[in-house]
Amino acid sequence: AVGGLRSGVEPFLDQRAAPTAVPGGGSASAAAGAMAAGLAAMAAGISRGKKAYAEFDAELGAALAKLGSLGAELRAAIDADAASYQAVVAASKARKNASESQAQAAGEAMALALLGAAGVPLRVAQCAAEVGALVQALRARTSPRMGSDLTVAMALARAAMEGALANVEINLDSLQAEDAAEGRAAFIAETRATIAELRNRLQAMA
Repeated sequence: AVGGLRSGVEPFLDQRAAPTAVPGGGSASAAAGAMAAGLAAMAAGISRGKKAYAEFDAELGAALAKLGSLGAELRAAIDADAASYQAVVAASKARKNASESQAQAAGEAMALALLGAAGVPLRVAQCAAEVGALVQALRARTSPRMGSDLTVAMALARAAMEGALANVEINLDSLQAEDAAEGRAAFIAETRATIAELRNRLQAMA
């Protein structure tokens, strides 16, 4: 029997490897972001209260609170991303089976599902960017012994951003191709601008 730390992640890893579309890369990106937040919180928690880092106590406390909030949101996104993809699949099937009189409503439902499928990973990318910024700030405010943990946290935050942004873009492309999305040009343009901004932040993260 599998025991120890492995037993906690084994089911999740098995789900990743299963030949099913859900859960997929979006959920994995959210999980990577949540792990980044957890590692950063560990580093901040270990250093907080230590005499050598007393001057940073308030900052470390604030970082812990923010990381806790971001981590919770990213954990929730693991399921939310899978649900948003399932909504797209359901809307696609419904549209295929729709009558001529139902076609417009079915197209609108498809566009709304794609909006949701783009919105979840966009928020994941934004949360991961915030985690990355906190990791950078913590390097000078935590024990050097935590350096490798923060390096891993940063790598995970970057992976979360990369994966989430890829999911946003693929859903935006599908949304843009929808006839029902004609009135959403402004939303699509605004979201693409947000993606560009997040990619710039990603490049600055080290």
